[in-house]
Amino acid sequence: MTGRTVIVEPLDPVRHGHDLWTAFAADREGRGWVYLPYGPFADERALGVWLAGVAPREDPLFHAIIARASGTAVGVASYLRIDPPHGVIEVGHLHFSPALQRTAIATEAMYLMMARAFDELGYRRYEWKCNALNAPSCAAALRFGFRYEGTFRQAQVVKGHNRDTAWYSILDSEWPALKGSFERWLAPANFDASGRQRRSLAAMRGA
Repeated sequence: MTGRTVIVEPLDPVRHGHDLWTAFAADREGRGWVYLPYGPFADERALGVWLAGVAPREDPLFHAIIARASGTAVGVASYLRIDPPHGVIEVGHLHFSPALQRTAIATEAMYLMMARAFDELGYRRYEWKCNALNAPSCAAALRFGFRYEGTFRQAQVVKGHNRDTAWYSILDSEWPALKGSFERWLAPANFDASGRQRRSLAAMRGA
């Protein structure tokens, strides 16, 4: 999946492993791993073992997020809970390095994954789930146009702690309007010479 600022491609531990270790190492306090069921990893080898374990799987189906400007992997994302008979698919296992967080690259990566699910594969429902305590993830879901559907209380135990899971979704009937707002936001004209957005994604949806 190729965009103006990003490439989203199947995860390859050999090709992407060192880049990901370098990118993730910038998160010195390991905050990005708090709500994930794995990580942080003690060293590059440990990360590599984990990557080698998840890369061959078909569900979750992991992808590396590549910044086109540098050609380096700066995060991972996956499709999961893939249910073709019912037309339902989820995006998850998101881990964005500090270099990816709050960037147009991250937004375009999420847009490309949505577009593949709806436009190419014909899914009816696209889901986002996260720990209800993970405020940044909840905010990101709403920014991307997902609708909050409720919270499953005591849904899991993750790293020894209770997890209440917040559910969000986008339906195929909602996608055309959202797609237009993403494309307007991602257009080069929406960014100034410093790369700052002129109008927010929420404003584009309102338009």
